[in-house]
Amino acid sequence: MRSRPARILFVLLLLVAALPVRAVESGTGKGKNKGEKPRRPHIILVMADDQGWGDVGYNGHPHLKTPNLDAAAASGLRLDHFYAAAPSCSPTRASVLTGRHPNRMGVFSWGHPIRPQEITIAEVLKREGYVTGHFGKWHLGSIRADSPVNPGANGFDRWVSTSNFFDLNPELSDQGRDVKMKGEGSMVVADLALDWIRQEAAGEAPIFATVWFGAPHLPHNAAPELAALYAGLSKKEREFYGEITGIDLAFGKIRATLAELGLRDNTLLWYCSDNGALPVGDAGDARGGKHVLYEGGLRVPAFIEWPAGIPAAAVSPVRCGTVDIFPTVMEFAGVTEKAGRPLDGVSLLPLITGEMQIRPAPLGFWNAGIPGQFTNPGGVASKVLPTIENWSENKVERVTRRVEKIPKHKFPEDVYAGHSAWISGDWKVHRVSGTDGEKVRWSLYNLTTDPRESTDVAKQFPEILTDLSAEMERWLASVSASLRGADY
Repeated sequence: MRSRPARILFVLLLLVAALPVRAVESGTGKGKNKGEKPRRPHIILVMADDQGWGDVGYNGHPHLKTPNLDAAAASGLRLDHFYAAAPSCSPTRASVLTGRHPNRMGVFSWGHPIRPQEITIAEVLKREGYVTGHFGKWHLGSIRADSPVNPGANGFDRWVSTSNFFDLNPELSDQGRDVKMKGEGSMVVADLALDWIRQEAAGEAPIFATVWFGAPHLPHNAAPELAALYAGLSKKEREFYGEITGIDLAFGKIRATLAELGLRDNTLLWYCSDNGALPVGDAGDARGGKHVLYEGGLRVPAFIEWPAGIPAAAVSPVRCGTVDIFPTVMEFAGVTEKAGRPLDGVSLLPLITGEMQIRPAPLGFWNAGIPGQFTNPGGVASKVLPTIENWSENKVERVTRRVEKIPKHKFPEDVYAGHSAWISGDWKVHRVSGTDGEKVRWSLYNLTTDPRESTDVAKQFPEILTDLSAEMERWLASVSASLRGADY
C-alpha cells in the first residue's frame, strides 16, 4: 500500500498530465493584420542527465510514473531513434550548443571545457534578437564570473548554473554569485527558468532557454515523497525512479506555465537526455549503456512539441541526434547564413514537415579514449572555484585557464585512436584501434534486423563495410583537423 502522502502526490501527477493545454494564438500570426510577419518561435531545450531510452513511461517502463513526459511525447513529434553525440554528459552538451561533434573542440569526455572560439546557439540567437537563458547543469568549464567559458561567455544573458550534477537543495552559481536553494533539484531549476520566462514574456523579444536537469545522475537522492511512489522496490530503484518522476513534475510545470502565459502554441519545446542508460536504468532493446558507443550508450528518449508547427502527433523512425539541434533551431529562427565551419548536424525542419524519410547524412561518434576530468558537484563558486590567488591549485580552473589555446593532443592525420562509430541508414560501423592507430578492428551491424548489435555481418557485406569505412575515416580526418585548429 502507498502511504497517504504518496497516494495524494500520485493523483496530483495524473491530474497535471490530464490538464488540457490551451491552444493559444500568441506569436503565431493568427488574428494579426494581413501581411504581418509571424513572430519567430520561442525555443526551450530541456535535457535530463543519464536518462536511458527506456527510462520513461511512454517507452514501456514497467514501474516509472512520467505522465507529463508521456503526454508531451503523445502530442508532438516523438523521435524514437534519437542519439546523444557522445555517451557522456559534457561532450553531448557541447554538441547541442554548436551542432558539431565534441572532439572538434576538445570536449573529449565529461568535465572537459568548451573552447571559447566556438560559435554557440545562444550567441547566434542573441545576435538575432532573442533573449537567452541557461538554467541547471553546465559542465563545460568554470562557472566563475570571470571564466572565459561560463554560460554568459557563451551567449546566455541570464544564467543560474552548476558545474556538474545536483539533487536536493542545489548550490548554484547565479552569474558567478553563490546561491543555495532549497527543494527538489529539477523543480528548483524549472522554477528559476520560469521566473525568468515570466519576466521576458512581457517583452517583444523571442525567448531561448536551456533547462538542463542534474537528474537522474548519481548519487540518486530523490525527494522522500517521490521515492515513496515506488514502495516495494529496492532502495536503489526507489531513489532512481523518484528522481525521474521529479524531472517529470518539473517538465509538467514548464508546459503548464507556458500555457498560462499564452506562449504554449508558438514555443518549440525539445526534450532529450545527454547519454544512454545507467546500470540501474533501461536501455530498451539495445546493447550497452553510458560510456560506450553501442546503442544503449547513445540512443535516448526525445521528442519535440510545437503546436503551431506540429499540429498533429507523430512518431518518427528517422535517425537523428543532438548535433541536429543547432541547425534545426537556426532554421526555425530564420537564420540563413552559413555556419562558416563544419557542422555534423542537419536541420530537422523537413522531418517536421513530413518531407524527410531518411537522414540525409550519416551520424558519426568518436570516443578517443581520453579520460574525463573531475569537477565537484553542486557548482558553488566559493568551493568549486576558489579565489584568484589560489585558483591554480584547482583542476577546473587550471584547465579553464588553458582552454583558449588549441589543444596540442598528438593526433596525426591518419591515426584515430579509440572507439568510433558511423551510422548510415540502418547500417552501423564500429572502428576500434589502439593509441598508435594500428591493429584496427572493424565490425558492421544492421540496426533494423539486429538492434542489439550482436551479430557482426562485415564478412557477409564487405562492399558496404568498404564504402562506409572510407566515409568514416574522411569524417575522422575532418574532426582531427578541427581539433588542431583548422576552423579558427
